[in-house]
Amino acid sequence: MPATTSRPTPSADDVRVLLEAAVAAPSIHNTQPWRFEVEGADVWLRADSGRQLVHVDPEGRSMLLSCGAALLNLQVAAEHFGYEPTTRLQPDPGDPLAVARVTLSGRDSRSGMAGALYDAIALRHTHRGPFEDRPLPQSVQSALIDAAAAEGADLRLVTDQHELGRIVQLIHAGDLERDLNPELAGEAAEWTGVPPDRMDGVPGYALGPLPDDPHAPFRDLRRGRPIEGRQQESFERTPTLGVLATRDDDRAAWIRAGAALERVLLVATIEGVSASFANQPLERADLRWLVRDPRAGIGYPQMLLRLGYGAAAPPIPRRPVEEVLDGPDVLAEE
Repeated sequence: MPATTSRPTPSADDVRVLLEAAVAAPSIHNTQPWRFEVEGADVWLRADSGRQLVHVDPEGRSMLLSCGAALLNLQVAAEHFGYEPTTRLQPDPGDPLAVARVTLSGRDSRSGMAGALYDAIALRHTHRGPFEDRPLPQSVQSALIDAAAAEGADLRLVTDQHELGRIVQLIHAGDLERDLNPELAGEAAEWTGVPPDRMDGVPGYALGPLPDDPHAPFRDLRRGRPIEGRQQESFERTPTLGVLATRDDDRAAWIRAGAALERVLLVATIEGVSASFANQPLERADLRWLVRDPRAGIGYPQMLLRLGYGAAAPPIPRRPVEEVLDGPDVLAEE
């Protein structure tokens, strides 16, 4: 049976399912900086500037990356449930916070598309603990690289020991910046180590242990503002780091980088690979430039990932869909 080309208004149940997938995306310090509005068959995604970290993320790059990750989840969920999503980035020149408009069309019986990616949305959680000391198989590396390329980004997996050491030094240089800037530490502390019943921020139980080796490539979100009860553990000696980069560095590129990041993370989840972030050097302009591949010398680093095999990570809360939805009450019972 040929696919339909109509643009049906999604039901309240469909809207809820699609947006629940979208808000499961990762975001900087779990700030969840997004808003949605549904107009007929159109789903609008806007950045929530009230949740921008003005000291850590003054340009809003990480905010838009976070929104790009939510956009990818929305697209995957739409395809899984038989829609054909057509996406226009930055659809309103007069609204700089308008990230994307996704038009849902072609609802048909092909449910199950993007099934593996959709199932991975609920299973993906940031892992801040130690990984096993073993490399990713070449087939897994290729799958992650292909996932980034599918969204127009480049993923460079750093395995060379000399280059790995150089990147780790940049990570710790970024830590030093945090130590010297109380505004950075204070802003991060507002969003980390939060009570477990709070619906945003990173709760204390998800911060993970501290490495017993201070030279480990690790991001301590509470650096400079310690909390009690965190244990020390041995982390992997030879980590795998991934640099996600784009050829441009404008707002559209940041959104695409977020979509690429989430596709990489979902594919990693399918492959049994865990991930966390080590973005300290990307939050300083001088260090961010140095994270580039020194051989190629092109591209703009957008995310710095730590990848490996670890125990299951706990989920952290998300705000309910009702709190991120603007406009008419499309979730009302029909």
